[in-house]
Amino acid sequence: MTPPPPEPAQPQPPTPTSDSTHDSGNGADAAIGKLPPQLQTAPSTSDNLPNSLPEPQAQRLDLDPSDPAAGPILVDPAVTSASAITIVSVAVIGLGLITGSFWLTLAGSLVATLVSLRLMWPFFQEVLGELSPRQQSLLIAIPGVIIGLVGLMNITGINRAIVTWGLTLRWDILGSLGDFLGAIGQIFIAFLALFVAWRQYVISRDLTRQQNLITQQQTIDSFFQGISELVLDDEGLLEDWPQERIIAEARTAAILGSVDAGGKAKVIRFLSRSKLLTPLRRDNRLGRAILDGRGGYEEDRLNGTRVIDLGAMLAAANLSGTDLRWADLSETNLIRADLRRADLVRTNFARSILYQANLSGADLMEARLFYGSGDTATPRTRTGAPDYVTGVNTGAVVEAANLSGVYRLSEEQRRYVCAWGGEGTRATVPGGCADVPNRLGR
Repeated sequence: MTPPPPEPAQPQPPTPTSDSTHDSGNGADAAIGKLPPQLQTAPSTSDNLPNSLPEPQAQRLDLDPSDPAAGPILVDPAVTSASAITIVSVAVIGLGLITGSFWLTLAGSLVATLVSLRLMWPFFQEVLGELSPRQQSLLIAIPGVIIGLVGLMNITGINRAIVTWGLTLRWDILGSLGDFLGAIGQIFIAFLALFVAWRQYVISRDLTRQQNLITQQQTIDSFFQGISELVLDDEGLLEDWPQERIIAEARTAAILGSVDAGGKAKVIRFLSRSKLLTPLRRDNRLGRAILDGRGGYEEDRLNGTRVIDLGAMLAAANLSGTDLRWADLSETNLIRADLRRADLVRTNFARSILYQANLSGADLMEARLFYGSGDTATPRTRTGAPDYVTGVNTGAVVEAANLSGVYRLSEEQRRYVCAWGGEGTRATVPGGCADVPNRLGR
């Protein structure tokens, strides 16, 4: 006859014991780890014996009472005893007032005052901790100044002189003076209300401007995402069919017409750095951009096609004080554009139209105004084909442009602008144009 199978062992809750032979090493650590955080203690020592009395601990007061995992929340015993003493002291004061006992009232008042101040002191510390050091110093300095002035007036006798002078005044005249001062006070209150209303307007205007900037940035980010999804295929390669290019140009024209100068600069820098404004060499059959074998697309200034042609989108545009470094603005119509104090380092203006553009105070370090040599380069014409070797018909139209105050203008740039800018432009070129003939003839 086979014995019955043993019953499965029931898990026993871990209990502290002084016998370390049955619970040692990792088993003890695992048992401790299964306990709630409130019951986890240090490793077993002689201080943790069952006969040892637990030391009184201050209970946490920063727990949420609605949290069931927080456990019971008890008040600090010191706070409880102080509150009890305060209540007893108030009762003693009441008893002293009822019986007319001077000593009971005095003792209860002293004890209640001292204990209440002790209870209120942590709150005052929190309030002072929220103040800045300057505000704390003012909180002490203002009463100190008032008390000090009162003391000085008392020592020097000024207060007695004021009292004597006040006894000689006619109060009926002072009443009329008080009415006059009251009217002035009402006028002052009206001006104060006007000032408060003006400040509210300024704050509302600033908040509106900040909200507009946030909305504009969100619009620009959406534009970046939309253009990227429009001209790229699933593998991340450029795939711009004619209708896609038209839609991309329409989106660009819309965004450039709805943002400020800083927003326009962000859009231009994005399109320039992503080569969407650069003429790219195309496959003669499918019209797709050709890779250059170096991780990019091959440029073709003479016969290439741009994904987005800015055309006249920036004509008379406000781009003052913007960052347009390394931007490709070649063949762009910038007539009467405001480029004051703009950062135009290495900006490509070849074959662009800068007629009556304002470039005063701009940084033109290594900005490209033409291709080829400055001696043979000429501005673009309506019918002439550009020659990117000699520079003929590759230069920017700089007639009547304002170049006053531009800095880091190279000698080659100066000679080109003086030669083809006309009399209006020559008068604004830093350093003058006396040594360069006017090849424009007007």
